[in-house]
Amino acid sequence: MQNRRELANAIRVLSMDAVQKSNSGHPGMPMGMADIAEVLWNDYLRHNPKNPDWPDRDRFIISNGHGSMLLYSLLHLSGYGLTIEDIKNFRQLHSKTPGHPEYGDTPGVETTTGPLGQGISNAVGMALAEKILASTFNKNDLNIVDHYTYVFVGDGCLMEGISHEVCSLAGTLGLGKLIVFYDDNGVSIDGEVKGWFTDDTPMRFRSYGWHVIEGVDGHHATQVKHAIENARDASTSTQPTLICCKTIIGWGAPNKQGTASTHGAPLGEDEVRLARKHLGWQHEPFFIPHAIYNSWNAVTQGVQREARWQEKFRRYRKDYPKLAEEFLRRTQGIPPSNWDMESLKVIQAAVEEKKSVATRKASELALDGYAKLLPELIGGSADLTGSNNTWWSGSKAVDVKDSSGNYIYYGVREFGMSAINSGIALHGGFIPYSATFLVFSEYARNALRMAALMKLRNIFIYTHDSIGLGEDGPTHQAVEQLATLRYIPDMSVWRTADTVESAVAWKHAIGRKCGPTCLVFARQSVPFIERNPQQIALVARGGYVLLDCAQLPQLILIATGSEVHIALAAAKKLNQQGKHVRLVSMPSTDVFDAQDKAYKESVLPGSVTKRLAVEAGVPDYWSKYVGLQGSIIGIAGFGASAPGHVVMRHFGFSEENIMQRALEMLN
Repeated sequence: MQNRRELANAIRVLSMDAVQKSNSGHPGMPMGMADIAEVLWNDYLRHNPKNPDWPDRDRFIISNGHGSMLLYSLLHLSGYGLTIEDIKNFRQLHSKTPGHPEYGDTPGVETTTGPLGQGISNAVGMALAEKILASTFNKNDLNIVDHYTYVFVGDGCLMEGISHEVCSLAGTLGLGKLIVFYDDNGVSIDGEVKGWFTDDTPMRFRSYGWHVIEGVDGHHATQVKHAIENARDASTSTQPTLICCKTIIGWGAPNKQGTASTHGAPLGEDEVRLARKHLGWQHEPFFIPHAIYNSWNAVTQGVQREARWQEKFRRYRKDYPKLAEEFLRRTQGIPPSNWDMESLKVIQAAVEEKKSVATRKASELALDGYAKLLPELIGGSADLTGSNNTWWSGSKAVDVKDSSGNYIYYGVREFGMSAINSGIALHGGFIPYSATFLVFSEYARNALRMAALMKLRNIFIYTHDSIGLGEDGPTHQAVEQLATLRYIPDMSVWRTADTVESAVAWKHAIGRKCGPTCLVFARQSVPFIERNPQQIALVARGGYVLLDCAQLPQLILIATGSEVHIALAAAKKLNQQGKHVRLVSMPSTDVFDAQDKAYKESVLPGSVTKRLAVEAGVPDYWSKYVGLQGSIIGIAGFGASAPGHVVMRHFGFSEENIMQRALEMLN
């Protein structure tokens, strides 16, 4: 085997060569953390390059994702499906080596990282998923879920507020198999961080309840190895570990190491040449000697490791056949065999019970029905459990002493909660949901965007969805949030009118594997709406005709959520007056937009240009549905503090105002 420094230098030269060739990137972090990565990957990381999705593999995340060439070098050298041509195509269109690691693009990439702090947050979710899954399935000496989550973080990750949220919770929940390496190089893009980051980081993490290892020279393999051994010993307890590694950013570049100039720009041809000489690397760009490839290659060992696990799983399957089948079903994301039939009963129950409740309560009723069928449903709330109605009859809290539950008290951590749940989704074995007020989706916005970018099955519940929540006033009354959520690519958004639409929305979210879903519910009570069987079936298409007239309509009303029943009353009266008015309920615009042209034309015929949209939010979003000759009843400013029904009427969300606006358009 080659000496460790040569193996680490392979990472350094691949990283600086790829960044130099693309004339873009961040060579400093890969060169600074190469020695740590070499020890971790060659001595400890349990993975199989031939099967990147092996359920019991260790997870490795670089939260400081700008250093993506470190990860790409590791994947290439250890035998994943990443060729030297892929390395040469770093940051090029449609390459497997984008500027920041992207989940789904590159074999071996566990999560999309780049926005600082979210990688460590996803990792907390993965470690939490491992702990809960282990408590569910491990039996006696047959531990089929038994792996670590390793994370690289930098100063930037620890400055981001989300890291405080998630690391605090990781300590509280006792995630002992989470091991984090802190790249303490003292440099960020603007220069030496001592001018703006003087936290006592070890003390901070000790206050969270972490095991902290200080004073590790990140360029000394033996010290790194001892620290990992220490951390793994500590993992038998309930303390996650932070290993503080002193490193030099850009290590090996003789004139630029230790400076911000290595952080986010190529070293330059002259410095690359000097770095080669300084490292004793006598090979041309992108050339790795066979001896070094052989020392790095993890394929044989990886196949053997998985084979040992498969043998253990065969014994597990023999002793616990039902649990084994359930484990495979859940980790493969397959619904239960009775799902199609039983899930329909949840919707049918909503139809038969005819309950007039707030849609947040309707959500709880639907969740209770579906969760009894799906043990993989796991969720929680950001300190609003009673308000969000996310505790169902079979809920059991997860805590440091008992991790066998299915409900997580997240505390006031909206951003961290959302990113942690993405980590749970990435880990596999669960369908996560989380909840807060709609207005506080703003705190979590980038985590929502990342969930959509990764196309994760992650369910975001938002209650108190409009000015209709009342007395809490404009600080808590959502206005613009619905529209902005709808603008996130690959995000599905549902705003429901009653128990039936809420049950359909929940089923859609559970079944949707191509992206996250926002389920948006009202605080105030709304009446049950009668529908015929055909209409009930059409709810799943995102928009449907709730009330029609005898002939081609003169005007079409479009409404969502708690405004549907108001618009329904107005439409009925208009029709009684001899007008020809159709009401369309549109709980999900993105689902409706995805329908075929014929269906959309049947609901919103192009020949009917007089259209009035009604939604207690910013109006501009609805312009694409009502057109130039249409109109919108929305709210262009902020709300006001008063009882909900008073606020709604004040801003025009009343039967009388809808009728008046409709008649003005018709006349």
